[in-house]
Amino acid sequence: QVQLAESGGGSVQPGASLTLSCVASGRSFKTYAMGWFRQAPGKGREFVAAIAWLGGGTYYAKSTQGQFTISRDKAKNTLYLQMNNLKPEDTAVYYCATCLNSPCDETLIKYTHWGQGTQVTVSS
Repeated sequence: QVQLAESGGGSVQPGASLTLSCVASGRSFKTYAMGWFRQAPGKGREFVAAIAWLGGGTYYAKSTQGQFTISRDKAKNTLYLQMNNLKPEDTAVYYCATCLNSPCDETLIKYTHWGQGTQVTVSS
């Protein structure tokens, strides 16, 4: 069984930066790629970015490209999301997830295991 645990969320002012982490554990942990999604109050789950676990190739939503950077540390089984110049519209619960079926894009059903989420609030 794979477990994912996000951390690093918080309340920040507009223009600030945050780095989210997602640690994967479990003896059976193997994945083709991992991704970040977010869900704002009253809205559906939105794709943010994905990264191929072995090769490191990345894919971003148009709304986050240039502002967010996804990366991973294979040795630590850890996924990261560096978020810069945060805006109030970035306020959401951020989730990490594993993807076993290439291509790992914004298609929600391709993602299997999910973390419990970490809250990011951007407000002045």
